[in-house]
Amino acid sequence: MTENSEPVFQVNAYSEPVVLKISGRVSYLNALPVSDFFRRMEKLDKRNFVLDFAKCTSMDSTFLGIVVGAALRVRKKNPPGSFVLCRLGTRNLESVRNLGLHRIASVDAGDFPMEYELPGECLKATKNGEIENAKLVLQAHENLIEIDEKNKFRFQDVIAYLKNQVE
Repeated sequence: MTENSEPVFQVNAYSEPVVLKISGRVSYLNALPVSDFFRRMEKLDKRNFVLDFAKCTSMDSTFLGIVVGAALRVRKKNPPGSFVLCRLGTRNLESVRNLGLHRIASVDAGDFPMEYELPGECLKATKNGEIENAKLVLQAHENLIEIDEKNKFRFQDVIAYLKNQVE
């Protein structure tokens, strides 16, 4: 996979837990399919997720904010759902911890038992318009602030810019 290629999101929506395997570099430019996938799973009342980052070379705060939003929604269900972020490399693990995802998800650096069914279906890439993309990025960063107040300082300029763009 080249550095500029699109990431690959493989899913098994029919397993328990639901599995999402991320390969490549994921960012605000290409994370919409994951956001849409989580919304579809929510409608199907799926509650438990494993995200496998073994082949994820990097991820940005927007992608992590999308994960946070989905994790917060499943935690509010009765009974509450769960998120496991597994096989994170050193850099990705650092990002997850710095932004506070370890507070709402189980985080594993590499020894998670791989007892789930391997994903077979790939999410289709979709594109948002400029305003829709700004709304997605804004919501993702607001999710990050919800789990860790320190993120407010980190992303205050991004949020101010995006709110202005959305309005």
